[in-house]
Amino acid sequence: MRNSILIFLMVIFCFADLFAQQITKDELIFLTREWKGERFEDGRPKVSDELLNRMRLVTHDEAWAVMKNEGYFYQYADGWQILNPDSILIGRALTATFMPGRPDVHNAIDERGKAQGKKGQNSWPVDLLQKRDVYVADQFGIQINGPTIGDNVGNAIYAKSGNGIVYDGAIRDISGLKEIGGFTSYFGSYHPSHHNQQGNLNTMLVGINQPTRIRQVTVMPGDVVLGRDGGVSFIPPHLAEKVVVTSEIVRLRDMFGHERLREGKYTAGQIDTRWSDEIERDFSEWLNVHIDELPVPRSQIQEFLKNRTW
Repeated sequence: MRNSILIFLMVIFCFADLFAQQITKDELIFLTREWKGERFEDGRPKVSDELLNRMRLVTHDEAWAVMKNEGYFYQYADGWQILNPDSILIGRALTATFMPGRPDVHNAIDERGKAQGKKGQNSWPVDLLQKRDVYVADQFGIQINGPTIGDNVGNAIYAKSGNGIVYDGAIRDISGLKEIGGFTSYFGSYHPSHHNQQGNLNTMLVGINQPTRIRQVTVMPGDVVLGRDGGVSFIPPHLAEKVVVTSEIVRLRDMFGHERLREGKYTAGQIDTRWSDEIERDFSEWLNVHIDELPVPRSQIQEFLKNRTW
């Protein structure tokens, strides 16, 4: 009997070693091998601040079209409640995955964390946040006795990242969270209870900076989070520049087309279909004339013009 108990405990601790751990650097690099740019020390892709700044004008429609054409069909999630709904959430995903609590596994994970000087599983991912990260957590939609984020953890998240959250579960202390300026957040629901209260282990942290699921989306650490207009897009880092550049070209073409329509130079039918060579040449000339007045970096317009054949 004693040997059986020892074997059981060894299995549990070996099983727990798979959980609440950051993915290894080599594994994360392997899974995100399409990304060729800068990375964080732990291997997480680091899309540049400059691209994140330009991403603020991208719409979900534009991002979705690019990702769909690249074979990424399930990168958008909606149906959220939102703090600061008029704001836009942009940043790099740091992921966390929770599962329904199970005492043997929870306690094994917890004991190992305490041996490393950690307290409170809900704060472990928060401690890893860096500026411009977005805390992305799969809380499996739990509501009653589920919230792991209240105003204390929310303030810690904002202090470290300067950003908000995408949280597939319930939050608490909602009035206090609303007082945090810039804490633009997408969450499943609100409930005044707290996770794991009164010895009831409702949730446990099983993964940090590993692939996780948010609704129908597989989210990878380092994905660019675009939260606006009620929904969230998760953009693979290797597609971030293409999404931004495509959005900028669409924006410029719309500006040009609307201006020419107001002038009466072209009809709606001419602008709302594939442009003739004459209109394309006119567009290129318009870009040259207005290059310093447009809401797109001059260098990007010059690159676009250089690659045109007329």
